[in-house]
Amino acid sequence: MNRSLLRLAAVALIPAAALSLNFAAFAQAPPATAPAATATPATPTPETPAQSPAPVVPVVPSPATPATPAPATPSASTPAAVTPPVVVETPAPVAPPAVQAADPFGEEITLTPKQVLAFNGKANWDSAFETLMDAFKQLTAVLDKQGIKSSGNSMIVYTSTDDAGFTFLAEIPVDQDPKNLPKTMSVSKSPEGKSLKFVHRGSYDNMDNTYEAITNHLDDKKLEAKDTFIEEYMTDPLKTAEDRLVINVYVPLK
Repeated sequence: MNRSLLRLAAVALIPAAALSLNFAAFAQAPPATAPAATATPATPTPETPAQSPAPVVPVVPSPATPATPAPATPSASTPAAVTPPVVVETPAPVAPPAVQAADPFGEEITLTPKQVLAFNGKANWDSAFETLMDAFKQLTAVLDKQGIKSSGNSMIVYTSTDDAGFTFLAEIPVDQDPKNLPKTMSVSKSPEGKSLKFVHRGSYDNMDNTYEAITNHLDDKKLEAKDTFIEEYMTDPLKTAEDRLVINVYVPLK
């Protein structure tokens, strides 16, 4: 049978059954005894028909609304929700600066001659640096006047030394031949040949320490040097602070 028809038949039988049960209950109930102070109700007469009980209207229950389940309380066995940790990005480590390689000390090299404008001078030890810088200034003035640029680093060549002072050649490499030079200047060639290379950093006044170390190195290696020493100024001595000079020292070997 169709489920819709069964449902309609069941709803139609509910009022009739409820009415029969209500009438039986009314017939079996004993008459209520009135209290003494209350007047006796009138007995119904044949002329006054007895009042029939009001029919009971059955109440058809409406479909129950399903209750919304309460959120479950986490128990000890239920793992609590884990809050993900806050990730803080750490900047990549900065690489340390490269370690400066040690300066060569006693490195064997072969000097190649260069064309230079040379100044022939003499100085005493007390004013050595000032005399050398003055020689470079005179050479630079001549080159600037003729519009000639240097083609290399300035150099000092010590030609002789004694306790009082020394003679020297201040040299600046050039690719052109300067003209109308004073008597103290000439165009020549820089030293050449097998040499040992040393590096000095710092002021000219501290050159004594470098030359003492050079002398000890030559003695230890049993090497014999010529009487000439060459200083190549890797930093411009006219523009660089004296305590920041970098000078390559070349010792020609016999």
